[in-house]
Amino acid sequence: MQITAVPSAALMVGLSRILAGTVIPNPYGDADLPPEREKDLRRKYIQRALELLQTEVEKTTVFTLEGVQVS
Repeated sequence: MQITAVPSAALMVGLSRILAGTVIPNPYGDADLPPEREKDLRRKYIQRALELLQTEVEKTTVFTLEGVQVS
């Protein structure tokens, strides 16, 4: 399981669960948000990652924060 702004790199490594992040310097945050909203966003990424660790996958799968598989 990896949270990354570059899912293609995680695909090359062969990870089974990939959560697409935002930008390279801050893959699970947004520095443009007010501190409290960024904290909420970070919490959502961590909660989603914990959900994905419990999700059965048959092949490498890229997920988004909203839960939609993009590959």
